[in-house]
Amino acid sequence: MIASSRAGTAGDRLYAIVLAAGASTRFGSPKQLVRIGGRPLLHAMVTRAAEVTGNALIVVLGAGAGELAPLLKHSPGSVVVNRQWREGLASSIRAGVARLPASCAGVMLVLADQAAVTSDDLRRLAGTWRRRPQCIAAALYAGTTGAPAIFPRSTFTELAALRGDSGARSVLRRSADRVVRVPMPGAELDLDTPEDLLQLRPPK
Repeated sequence: MIASSRAGTAGDRLYAIVLAAGASTRFGSPKQLVRIGGRPLLHAMVTRAAEVTGNALIVVLGAGAGELAPLLKHSPGSVVVNRQWREGLASSIRAGVARLPASCAGVMLVLADQAAVTSDDLRRLAGTWRRRPQCIAAALYAGTTGAPAIFPRSTFTELAALRGDSGARSVLRRSADRVVRVPMPGAELDLDTPEDLLQLRPPK
């Protein structure tokens, strides 16, 4: 993986993991391929993450990896295929965390279907974490704390032990006293069904 000045210096680098391994069962087709603003959602989300962390980026694919991987041929960072994607989100987090180098001081978990999360949102999250790098910086939306979120190296063992489909919420709950919440209304929208697109594309 190529170093980038945007990702920080050795020993304090922020990496991003874009989680895109789901089968889009409720959507009915691979939502990673839905075109948002003229390009596939997966490519858009990877680009937004890369604007914050540069090449310090890992994309985790699973269902439909063979179809999705070509979209990332010219994208920064690297691709990991999670063969255990049917287990749920935790398996993808484990697959990504396992690829983080020793120079990584924090990891930003980004869900590929949070289409309303912007690069500015991610930059604000990163700025908050860099001011308090021993804390967890997490999005606050609709009264919930969740992804995107940045976890310091001290939590990597917990992330690597996650199981099931609940993502990293259990880590956030256990570490509630050191979570810094960053208001991010756009994080509330997950593209789970085709109807969810109406919130991004107002009816004409």
